[in-house]
Amino acid sequence: MTQDILTTPQPILWSFRRCPYAMRARMAVLSAGLEVELREIKLKDKPQAFLQASPSATVPNLQASDLNLDESRDIMRWALGKSDPHGLLNMPSIGETLIAQNDGPFKAALDHTKYSDRYPDLDAKSERAQASNFIQSLETQLAKYPFLTGDRPTLADIAIFPFVRQFAHIDRAWFEAQPWPNVILWLDSFIQSADFQKAMTKVIVWEEHASPYLFGQAS
Repeated sequence: MTQDILTTPQPILWSFRRCPYAMRARMAVLSAGLEVELREIKLKDKPQAFLQASPSATVPNLQASDLNLDESRDIMRWALGKSDPHGLLNMPSIGETLIAQNDGPFKAALDHTKYSDRYPDLDAKSERAQASNFIQSLETQLAKYPFLTGDRPTLADIAIFPFVRQFAHIDRAWFEAQPWPNVILWLDSFIQSADFQKAMTKVIVWEEHASPYLFGQAS
C-alpha cells in the first residue's frame, strides 16, 4: 500500500485517455456520481508511483483507502457498487456472456486487426472477420432491443462500447458500410453522450506534486 492510498482524500484512478479499458472505468465513475483524482499517464513513460500502484503496470488502476484494483471490470463494479442510480448492475446473464466474449476473443481479434504489423503470422482479413462475428452478435441483440440486454443500458453496454469504438475507428468508412445499422446507432449514441464527452476530456499528464485533477461528481 503506497503513501498515496493513506493520504489522498479521493480515490486515485490511474488512466490513459485513449485506452478502452480506462474509458469504461471512467464511464462507470461518472455513472455512479463519484469523484476521484484522475492521474493521466503516458504509456511510454510510466511514472514510478503508478508502477508501484499497479501490479500489472497497466491502466486503469484504482487506489482507495481500503483497496487497490487493477482490473477495469473490478473498478466498474466497485464504482457502481457504491452508487448505481441507473441500475447498470441489474442485468440478465447474457450481459456477462457478452462482456466475456468482448474481453476475450473479440479483443484479441481486434488487436490482431488494428496492430496487424505486430502479428505477421496472422491474416489481418481473417482476424477482422473473427471480430466481425462478434459485432454481428451485437447486431442481433440490438435488432431486438435498443440496448444490449434490453430496453435500458446496463454494465454490458458501458463495458463493451469502447472496444467497438476502437474497432470501428480502424476503418470507419468500412465499418459503416457493413450491415450493422443497429450497432452503428447504438455506438454513436454512446459516443455522443454527455458522459462520454466528459470521460474523454483531455487532461494534463500527471506529475508528482502537481495539483490533483478531480474527475467525476462528488456525491
